[in-house]
Amino acid sequence: MIRVTAFAWVPPFAAGLVRDLRIRWALEEAGLSYEERLIQQGEQDRPEYRHIQPFGQVPVLEEDGLTLFESGAILLHIGERSEALLPRDPAARARATQWVFAALNSIEPHVQNLTLIDLFYTNEEWAKQRRPGALQFLEKRLDALAGRLGDSEYLDSDRFTAGDLMMTTVLRFLRHTDLVAQRPALHDYQLRCEARPAFRKALADQIAPFERNAPAEAA
Repeated sequence: MIRVTAFAWVPPFAAGLVRDLRIRWALEEAGLSYEERLIQQGEQDRPEYRHIQPFGQVPVLEEDGLTLFESGAILLHIGERSEALLPRDPAARARATQWVFAALNSIEPHVQNLTLIDLFYTNEEWAKQRRPGALQFLEKRLDALAGRLGDSEYLDSDRFTAGDLMMTTVLRFLRHTDLVAQRPALHDYQLRCEARPAFRKALADQIAPFERNAPAEAA
């Protein structure tokens, strides 16, 4: 049985954004069953957890003696077992992998840079000075992504792959802005990916423990 480690609860602003969503979604697309291993806030700093995830993050995937961390690595591992995520054709498979790395390396760092400024450091003077530059650089990357997508349904023409899964979860971090909505191609693309039954199931399964375990003051 596959086991995926996730948080039992996170603050509302993070719900639907925690990276175990990527793994839940991938497993749903692949038709692979799994069980949750829910940890409380603070447990990620215990030595036994740091032994399997040295940076104290989620997700972790455990299966038959194999333990993996880092959502990109886990996604590709699942993709090896699912043509729905990584096509059998070598060229298409390589392109799907390319887009996984593009999401993680060319888009996500700049998305996270702006998100951290907006959600955690908005009142800091350095953040006010840094934001215009961070926004400008991110907008260039989003414009490039939208241009590459064009009128295609997905990043590799008309076929959904692991690259689309990863890219969509990255774009979701911008939900506190209208940066995606300003780009119709990206906006439609994100909605198209999020309309997939596997995504809806994965999101519901991630949110359910948060609702069950919400502290009284956050309920």
